[in-house]
Amino acid sequence: MFLGEYHHSIDDKGRVSVPAKFRADLVKGAVVTRGLDTSLFLLPLEEWGKLADKLAGLPLGQADARAFSRLMLAGAMDIVLDGQGRFVIPEYLRKYAGLKREVVIVGVHNRLELWDEEEWNKYTAQSEADAEKIAEKLGTLGV
Repeated sequence: MFLGEYHHSIDDKGRVSVPAKFRADLVKGAVVTRGLDTSLFLLPLEEWGKLADKLAGLPLGQADARAFSRLMLAGAMDIVLDGQGRFVIPEYLRKYAGLKREVVIVGVHNRLELWDEEEWNKYTAQSEADAEKIAEKLGTLGV
């Protein structure tokens, strides 16, 4: 399970290091793709396969389903960690997520999310300010 918040830098070649505690989960391969809320998703191959299967099952006749599938699938790239636990974030994904130099890698159960540090700080500040409202809404879902 991926948990926690880790701060890393993107080097001049567009590489970022995966936190050491997560590398073993990604050595068999992983996929990085466009995420939500201006983040990127990094998923182990097994989790990527589950998500891709769900996307393939969306109704082709619905425009929103097609758009979401394209967002996730067309933006996806296989990655391989180098000997130092780094991988290259393709330029189009860095641009999509607004990644500059400082990146926050966030563990979210079955995936990692990569955020520009400034955007992450804004997002968490807003989420913390709205925590009670969010909890109230989730209460109706049984959480």
